[in-house]
Amino acid sequence: MSRKDLFSDFQEVSSKAWKQKIQYDLKGVDYNETLVWESPEGIKVKPFYHQDEEVLVAAVSRAESQWRIAQPIYAGDTKKANERAKTYLEKGAESLFVTFPSEAIEVHELFDGIAMSKIKIHCRFEFLSTSYIQKLSAFAGDYRNHIHLNIDLIGNLASTGNWFKNLESDHRRFDEIMDLGFSNTIAVDVRHYQNAGSNMVQELAYALAHANEYLNHLAQNIRVSTEPVFTFQVAIGSNYFFEIAKLRALRILWQSLAVEYGAKKICHIVAVPTKRNKTLYDYNTNMLRTTTESMSAVLGGADTVMNMPYDAIYHKNNEFGDRIAINQFLLLKEESYFDKVQNAAEGTYYIESLTHQLAEKALTLFKNIEKVGGFLKQLKAGTIQKKIKESAAKEQMLFDAQKIVLVGTNKYRNEADKMKDTIELYPFMKTNPQKTLLEPIIAKRLAEATEQNRLKDE
Repeated sequence: MSRKDLFSDFQEVSSKAWKQKIQYDLKGVDYNETLVWESPEGIKVKPFYHQDEEVLVAAVSRAESQWRIAQPIYAGDTKKANERAKTYLEKGAESLFVTFPSEAIEVHELFDGIAMSKIKIHCRFEFLSTSYIQKLSAFAGDYRNHIHLNIDLIGNLASTGNWFKNLESDHRRFDEIMDLGFSNTIAVDVRHYQNAGSNMVQELAYALAHANEYLNHLAQNIRVSTEPVFTFQVAIGSNYFFEIAKLRALRILWQSLAVEYGAKKICHIVAVPTKRNKTLYDYNTNMLRTTTESMSAVLGGADTVMNMPYDAIYHKNNEFGDRIAINQFLLLKEESYFDKVQNAAEGTYYIESLTHQLAEKALTLFKNIEKVGGFLKQLKAGTIQKKIKESAAKEQMLFDAQKIVLVGTNKYRNEADKMKDTIELYPFMKTNPQKTLLEPIIAKRLAEATEQNRLKDE
C-alpha cells in the first residue's frame, strides 16, 4: 500500500495551519514563551515539526551491519580478567573493551580460550609501546582487524595533561604503530569532554578538531601507508532525541572532513552512558538513565555500545551490576528488536532538524578552532578547558536551580537513604597533583557537591 493510499482519508494540514490552531488554543498566551524552549546549544525546540519544513534528510547508517554489545575489562590480573571475559561472552557480550595497565600483561594468558574470530576487541593502553602491539598482532594473526587499538595521543594529553612520554617520542611511536597495518588504529575519545560538562555542539566540534590533528599528521607523513578507520568514543547523556541526533551529526561531520583528506568516510562509533548525571543516592535510578542512554546510542547508529553498571561510581566491580548492565542491552536487542532496523531515526522531522542544526553549529565552531591554529594549540593555551568549564558551570547552575532534575538527588529525595557505609570507591572528582604540560580535562558529576553535603549530615 502506498503512502498516498494509506492517508487518502485524511486531509493534509500545513505547518502554518497547525501553528494557527495552537495559537488559538493558547487563548492569547505567547506561543514562543510558552511552547518553544532553547537548549544549552542554542537550539530552539518547537512543539511540533512538519514535513513541509526545509530540513536536510541525512543518509546516515552505522559502519557495521549490526550493533555489538561490549563489556569493559581491566586486565590488571590476566587470569581473573580471562575468567571474567569468558563469563561476559557466555552471558551475551559480543565485544570486549580491555584496559591494559602495563606491558607486563601477557596477551596469551589474557585471551586464552577466547575465539578471536567471533568477537571484536577494543583496547585502551595506559602506555605506548610498539613492541607490545607487535605481540598483540602476532597473537591475533589473521584476525588482527578484529582488534581496535584505539591509540589516542591527544586524548591522553587532554585527560592527563601530559603526553605518554613527550610530543616527539609519542608521534614516532604512533607512526610505528600505524605501519603495523591494523585497519582500526586511531581513536578519538570524546568522552572526556562530555563528562567534564561540554555541550553537544562543543563535543562534536572538538571531536572533529581532535580528529583533524591526526589527519593533518597522516597527510604530512608519507611513510604511513595504511588507510585507518577512525573510532570515536562518545558519552551519551539523557537528552534522548538530542543524543540520537548527536551521533547522526557526528557521522555527517566526519564524512565531510574525511572527503577533504581522501580518507575513509566510514567511522566506528563506540557509545557509552555518561557519568555526568549518575548519582550516589537513589542509585537504582541510574538503571533508568543508562537504559534511555543506551536506546539513544542504538537509535543514533552506534556500532558498539557499552554500558556502565548502575552502582559503578561507588561499588567495585561485581557480578550483579555487570549482569544487569549486559541484560539491559539484551532486552533492547532480543526483546525490543532494536537490531531489526538499521536506521530507525531516518526521516523523523524532529530528529532530522536537530541533526542538521547540531552539525551546522558544530561545523562553525570547528572552523573557528582551525582559524586560530587548531585543536592542540587551543588545548595547550587552555582555551578548550575554559570553554568546557563555562558550559559545565551553566549546567551546574541549572541543576542547582532544579531546572535539570535528577530524581532522588535534587528533587524527590528519600531522606532515609544512607550511603556512607556502602561506599567502596571514591565517587567524586579526582585530581592528581603532579606537574603537567597543560591543565587536564577532568570529569565531574553534577550531583557531587549535593552528595558530599548529604554524606556529612548522615
